[in-house]
Amino acid sequence: MQRIYIKQLKENIGKKVQIDGFVQIIRDQGNIKFLLVRDVTGVVQVVVLKKSKEAFEAAKKLTHESVVKIEGMVKEEQQAPGGFEVEAESIEILSLSDAELPIPVVEKGEQGETDQSIRLDWRWIDLRKPENLLIFKVWTLMESAFREYWVSNGYIEIHSPKLISTASESGAEVFEVKYFERKAYLAQSPQFYKQMAMAAGFEKVFEVGPVFRAEPSFTSRHATEFTGYDVEISYIQSHYDVMQEEEKAINFSLQKVKDKFGDEVKEIFAREVVVPELPFPKISMEKAKEILKSRGMTSEKEGDLSPEEERGISEYAKEKYGHEFVFITEYPVSVRPFYHMRDEKDQTLTKSFDLLWNGLEITTGAQREHRYDVLVSQAKEKGMNIDSIQFYLNFFRYGCPPHGGIGMGPNRMIMKLLGIENVRDAMFIYRGVKRLEP
Repeated sequence: MQRIYIKQLKENIGKKVQIDGFVQIIRDQGNIKFLLVRDVTGVVQVVVLKKSKEAFEAAKKLTHESVVKIEGMVKEEQQAPGGFEVEAESIEILSLSDAELPIPVVEKGEQGETDQSIRLDWRWIDLRKPENLLIFKVWTLMESAFREYWVSNGYIEIHSPKLISTASESGAEVFEVKYFERKAYLAQSPQFYKQMAMAAGFEKVFEVGPVFRAEPSFTSRHATEFTGYDVEISYIQSHYDVMQEEEKAINFSLQKVKDKFGDEVKEIFAREVVVPELPFPKISMEKAKEILKSRGMTSEKEGDLSPEEERGISEYAKEKYGHEFVFITEYPVSVRPFYHMRDEKDQTLTKSFDLLWNGLEITTGAQREHRYDVLVSQAKEKGMNIDSIQFYLNFFRYGCPPHGGIGMGPNRMIMKLLGIENVRDAMFIYRGVKRLEP
């Protein structure tokens, strides 16, 4: 007999079926045993009657989270979840779980949730919870939708190297590794190489890949290894073209998520998936500081926003524009990398932006400086070792279109999409300063 998924049972009432999955709950009522069995599509009640001797004997041996193959008849039962159940005729134990689970899969409300650090130690068991499974179903669709948008709009996918000879950002937050007889670094971003693609004439590129940041941070929003979405576009007029393209991609992706998972997200996470209206509101850094000051918030970071300020300006955008997203634009040169283009009217500002979603930065973007002599001058001004980045500077010596791009953090997007408080719960496996396992 061929296995079917639990989500298919309703259309097979009155038929004999085979289901495979984990035993989530066991209830023993003497001559009758009830099991809740879970697969990747849902949970179903299985009733085991004493008249089915082999199945009944097998059920006696079961422990929570054992993996089973069950054959039986699908029957209507109004008191069962979904209005139907499976009456087991045979149970095969595919994998017997140890009786004592290190962490529960079904959390008891009165006991409270297991401490996060313990849950992360046993992450593969923690991931069995339906709400955690939904996180990665949503992420899969979100990423698929972004890819669909990019590919259908003429973007070319690239895969840049993650072992590089020099730091791609400030140089202070890189992991150094031994590379034969020399040093190499794990890439902080594909920044240099997606710009190389612009110099190669690819015009529009995207990349989905790992990012490594040696930040000694223990906050709820940072990790040392995570997934990044990167985009770069040629022949732009300004950084506003890049923002416009990002708006459209996010709108497209969230519409797909809402259509397929909106109801589940609302039921499990109590979060409405809001498809944002276009265009997104845009506020300059200078104006943002003025707004925050008028709301009684003192500036904690010169030319940049602290986490508290990000939340404050997002609250303002929600009140004034009714929007979950807000672009903060025109960051000062002092807080931006050397390759960001400067404003023609005010050389102390860059043509750059961050995108905040409900109080959290999810994107950094800018128009890049594509003129070789200007780029060299800006690198020197920032104290860069020109020899160490000459390979990068060479990209601009033989003609390069004006271009700009973004780096997006899907982990943070998932946090905001589902209302998750900590990035560690929005990642498949978290890597931090003190965590290299599992």
